Amino acid sequence: MRKALPALLALGVLAALGGGGFLWSLDSRARAPGQGGADVELEVPKGANARSVAVQLEKAGLIPDTGVFRYVVWKRGGFKLKAGKFRLSPGASPLQLADALEQSPLAEDEPFVVVEGFRLRDTDAALAAAGRAEPGAYLKAASSADGYHAPFPLPQGTLEGYLYPETYNLPEGKVDVRVLVQKQLDEFAARVWTPLEADVKAQQRSLHELVTMASMLEREEPTPSNRPLVAGILWKRIEHGWPLGVDATSRYELAEWNDRQAFLVKLRDRDDPYNTRFKKGLPPTPIGAPTKASFEAALKPTASEYLYYLHDANKALHPSRNAEEHEALRKKYDVY
Repeated sequence: MRKALPALLALGVLAALGGGGFLWSLDSRARAPGQGGADVELEVPKGANARSVAVQLEKAGLIPDTGVFRYVVWKRGGFKLKAGKFRLSPGASPLQLADALEQSPLAEDEPFVVVEGFRLRDTDAALAAAGRAEPGAYLKAASSADGYHAPFPLPQGTLEGYLYPETYNLPEGKVDVRVLVQKQLDEFAARVWTPLEADVKAQQRSLHELVTMASMLEREEPTPSNRPLVAGILWKRIEHGWPLGVDATSRYELAEWNDRQAFLVKLRDRDDPYNTRFKKGLPPTPIGAPTKASFEAALKPTASEYLYYLHDANKALHPSRNAEEHEALRKKYDVY
């Protein structure tokens, strides 16, 4: 608190010069509530003092100016400041903010990674394995859009595809899975919807169709720069009324994505709605969590002469113009 002493002494001199009216004005402002709004998370670094915290509060729009907060500290006879993160209300008065900053800070956050392309069941399993949630809790929370909000139209059923893959900082211990789901929707809005809304509305495909295509591209094409070309081929196949032939869709309902035996059974199942070797059009739902790169590829596909493609053993893309070229590439790279 020694660093704040000169400012407080200056405050005392001003009070003496201005008389009781000056102090009454400061006291009134110290008790005045803020303008309200959404809570603000403020991080107080180690070694912070009343002056530096006052600057943080002013920048965050929580106090009208630094002088009123320094007056609060002076009137309290000190400030037992604690380092850490605090959730503060913009509707609180400077006095109330000072009280809040002397309480225990929020629990330290721990990062949790939602991997690109993860299905809801994969995220659920990762949360359970890390001890962050009970098995099935996240899957249940993400099975319906009820109770969530977003600036874009939410799907009628599962939120598969709309929960953005990213590293999320979450409080230690068990996670409120509904809070995580809302955070992911907010991230989708910030990363995808807000910057691309005008482009989405300017074309004829629905947001849900674009998300579904993006989810396939995320799993189907490992190189992001190739995804616009693959998207162009897949959209063209839909326009021609051809099956897409995206084998990743047949893995969607598997308990384990890489279970090869179960996958081969799925590939032969003509009644499986996710088998795009036989079923025409898009699969019933997205098949995982796409990134912005995949969504942009679905939204802005590259036009080409190609109608087929495959990947070799090194996952390199090989497009072809017709069935004959495609079969030749199958034999060349031993892909079936």
